[in-house]
Order: sequence, then C-alpha cells, then structure tokens
Amino acid sequence: MDKKARNFRNYKVWQDAVAYASKVYQVTSDMPWFEKKGLCDQLQRAVVSISSNIAEGSARPSDADFAHFLDTAFGSAYEVETQLLIAKNIGYIKNANANNNLSKVVTYDELLGELQEIQRQITGLISTIRKDL
Repeated sequence: MDKKARNFRNYKVWQDAVAYASKVYQVTSDMPWFEKKGLCDQLQRAVVSISSNIAEGSARPSDADFAHFLDTAFGSAYEVETQLLIAKNIGYIKNANANNNLSKVVTYDELLGELQEIQRQITGLISTIRKDL
C-alpha cells in the first residue's frame, strides 16, 4: 500500500458537499420543533456524512480504501435524497412550481439538483480512482 498525498480541501466535490450541508442546515432550521430529533436530525447527519467521508477517505493509504469511503459518501447522498423527498411530501420543503413567493425559499428542486451534481462528482471520482486499481 502506497500512501498517497491527498488534500481533501482540493476536491471540488468536497467543497460542494460542505456548501450543500450548510444549505440543508438552513432548511432544517425552518422545520417544526417536533422534527428536531426526527427527520431533521437524520437529514443533518446524512448530509454531513457526505463531506466527512470524502475527507476521511482522502487520508487512507490506498486508492481502494479511498474509493470505499467515497462509496459511503455516495450512499449518504442517496440517504439525503430520500429524506428530502419525505420532507417535500409532508410539506416541509416546497416545490419550485408551488404557487408561493419563493424568491428567498430554498426549494426541493434546487436541493435535488445540487445533490444530483454532488452524486455525479462522487461517481466520477470513484471511477477515476478505481480505473487505476
């Protein structure tokens, strides 16, 4: 196993995932108080897990180990996607096409689009790493 020098801060996917987690935290702060230990907590943990696993994996000695942590980050991204859908379905997050003044509101469609871009980036990084294994 050859230790690779990786700086997680240089990965665009990590930067995007951190920014995305901050946005999700803002959204969850508007959820009802009784969700703070339910959906809110689950969503926050999952969204933080994305960037955290990218960072942790970058410190691992092998590409295979790094790819494993990226797989976990990818799984967390799908967990976030599921939880966002549930939040939308029960009315905690609005659709972009809702008939409201949404100029300052983060919508489900916006959150989903950003998350799907992060998922694409993770998939691309995994592919790049695994092709060299």
